[in-house]
Amino acid sequence: MKKITMIKMQGCPYCAKAAQAVEELRAEQPAYAGVEIEIIDENEQPELAKAYAKDYYYVPSLFIEGHKVYEAQPGQDYDTIKAAVADAFEQAR
Repeated sequence: MKKITMIKMQGCPYCAKAAQAVEELRAEQPAYAGVEIEIIDENEQPELAKAYAKDYYYVPSLFIEGHKVYEAQPGQDYDTIKAAVADAFEQAR
């Protein structure tokens, strides 16, 4: 399995939706429990986020092996975010 890296920011409503989606998807699909997710907070861990900075603008952004697989866009609803997180899980399996 491949590791998912999620770039997030404290207080971001889209990031909260992505975190909720991770928990729901893991409850729905036990196989997802084995997928490692590294969470990098852009404000608390700027040195780690810097490695991805050229590849995203909005958070949350999801990467697998350094390649961006999702970047949230303003106005996205929960279902859209959950579908993107599910897709990342599938790519990481």
